[in-house]
Amino acid sequence: QVQLVESGGGLVQAGGSLRLSCAASGRTFRSYAMGWFRQAPGKEREFVAAISGTGRSTDYADSVKGRFIISRDNAKNTVYLQMNSLKPEDTAVYYCAAHRFYTLVARNYDYWGQGTQVTVSS
Repeated sequence: QVQLVESGGGLVQAGGSLRLSCAASGRTFRSYAMGWFRQAPGKEREFVAAISGTGRSTDYADSVKGRFIISRDNAKNTVYLQMNSLKPEDTAVYYCAAHRFYTLVARNYDYWGQGTQVTVSS
């Protein structure tokens, strides 16, 4: 079992930055690939970024490429999402998720956090 707790969301103006954190329980954190997903009101949950267990592999949605950076600190059991140059369309609830294998597909992830709200004002 892996428990995930996100933090770091909030209200920010367009062009600003936020860093989300996702703290994981358990002693096998490095065995899990981690992903960030988001869901805006009335829309389906969408992929944002993913990182492999070692941190050597990362992927990003085209909509955030060049603005967001995913990273992880396995010593702290934490994955981060640095979000820069935020746009109003980035407004959503952001979720972190864990899976044994590297994947960009939400339905493959076994464990999910409760989500953290990010609101970008214009």
